[in-house]
Amino acid sequence: MKTPLTIVKVGGNVIDDPVALDAFLQDFATLQGFKILVHGGGKRATKLAADLGFESKMIQGRRVTDGAILEVSTMVYGGLLSKNIVALLQKNNCNAIGISGADANCIVAHKRIVKDIDYGFVGDIDAVNTKSIKVFLSNGMVPVFCALTHDEKGQLLNTNADSIASNLAIGLASEYEVSLIYTFEKKGVLRSISDENSVIESIDSLSYTTLKEAQVITEGMLPKMENCFHALNQGVAKVIIGNTKVLLGKEPLFTTLTL
Repeated sequence: MKTPLTIVKVGGNVIDDPVALDAFLQDFATLQGFKILVHGGGKRATKLAADLGFESKMIQGRRVTDGAILEVSTMVYGGLLSKNIVALLQKNNCNAIGISGADANCIVAHKRIVKDIDYGFVGDIDAVNTKSIKVFLSNGMVPVFCALTHDEKGQLLNTNADSIASNLAIGLASEYEVSLIYTFEKKGVLRSISDENSVIESIDSLSYTTLKEAQVITEGMLPKMENCFHALNQGVAKVIIGNTKVLLGKEPLFTTLTL
């Protein structure tokens, strides 16, 4: 029987709300067993870029990353947010370590190949170094991954945090029974964005296609859903989307993804 491992990705407005973030991290710290946290922070990066006079551009829910935006992203993801989250977890007696994909060679990626759109210094993941990650886990540390990877040639790459969470789950699924949880401020995937209780409680690949065609699921939720189904197809045991209260069973409404 495989050892359980919970991989949680936190993003959305939770990252920008100190009270909500602190409450979430208290719950995450209480979560039993092996665990990994992945955090986004795109809104914070967008704000800092604007303050510095740089324009941020999004296409199909993905950030276009030129040299200036990469520097801002590195400062925000790998610096400000990472260390703040780690400090708050340490406050809650969770021995966290903030890392990027470059640290311990944990996540190797390549610069996205230009087809119709040039996304700049955006990374698509090639490999997860499970050996390095297991060293952290087996020594009582909780890895906290930011949205940065590297190409083994000295280049950092801005990489979607949902994709990082999904690929970590897939890479570790052969040795652990992995539950992948995507958390943000909403209770799950909503049928109506104006009704926070209109949660679609179960979505399989067939209903996902229908919801996408009906434009119930659009924009930034699309890459998240693609990562969910990719994980399920590659052996991840469980995938759910919900708000931060789902970690400890405090919220009955959430979305479960199935094949």
